[in-house]
Amino acid sequence: MSYFLKTSDGSGGEGGLAAETGEPRPERPRIGLALGAGAARGWSHIGVLRELADHGIKPDVVAGTSIGAVVGGCYAAGRLDAIETFSRSLTKRRVFTLMDLSFSGMSLISGERLKASLEHELAGRQIEELPMAFAAVATEVGTGHEVWLQRGPMVLAVRASYALPGVFEPVRVGDRWLFDGALVNPIPVTVCRAMGAEFVIAVNVTADTMYRATIIRDHSAAAVPTEAGEAGPFAGRPRGPEDRLLPRYFERRAGDAPNVATAMIDAFNIIQDRILRSRLAGDPPDATINARLDAVGMFDFHKADELIAVGREATKRALPNIFAHIPLAGATP
Repeated sequence: MSYFLKTSDGSGGEGGLAAETGEPRPERPRIGLALGAGAARGWSHIGVLRELADHGIKPDVVAGTSIGAVVGGCYAAGRLDAIETFSRSLTKRRVFTLMDLSFSGMSLISGERLKASLEHELAGRQIEELPMAFAAVATEVGTGHEVWLQRGPMVLAVRASYALPGVFEPVRVGDRWLFDGALVNPIPVTVCRAMGAEFVIAVNVTADTMYRATIIRDHSAAAVPTEAGEAGPFAGRPRGPEDRLLPRYFERRAGDAPNVATAMIDAFNIIQDRILRSRLAGDPPDATINARLDAVGMFDFHKADELIAVGREATKRALPNIFAHIPLAGATP
């Protein structure tokens, strides 16, 4: 196995396409697709890829972080149908069965069952042998270095990219321990550019208002009335037999002090949001697909049907801007 942290070269775009008038069209730029982090909301990446394909847009470069690496890696490996079938098959009960508790002391979930599912689809696939350029972004434990995985087993790279600190166990790749790339580059626009992309489409699946910055001035210590109820990624669900099986460390009642897991996940998401805003301001993409996902929880993996549809709709909204810069014969938004 070999891995490296730098970038791969990318040559220029494809040749010009002939328009219906017979006149040569401008050369199509080399397209990069940056698929962002967002836990369960990442299933909307499937809808984005489907809608882009329906309009004749096929990326030359794909970079993904966390769930973006999962969907992007399966797409680059020609396994998009498989990951879509898997996502649509998930129920709340099956999501729970994939959350195998860890007793190593490194995380809440060992991730062995998820690993087995990935290996079933991507066994033996090497990143450098894929038909298109692909990179998964991860973070090195201890140093905080941003790591671009562009060689070696797909399964290992994808697992490292989504290893949420404290929730999933970190993954050893070579001589490095890695976890979720969202800590350093939530939407890897810079990776696409470094790999030779000339036109980068960023896909943002984090909630638009969930972590919007607000300053609360002169906040008193008086108690603020709150409605009774649960808060957390499984809150607000109809209560059935399977709900009693859901891990209690992912739930809390509104107004109660957060437990370790919910506090850790909220802190991670807030940090990710601030880093995302900074990174996109420093290197903005050429086009952005923003999925409106405020009502979908981070662990709503059983809502793939809804999420994929949201991804399609978000892409349709972005198509006019994309087509203004990417000339494609016979394709209309």
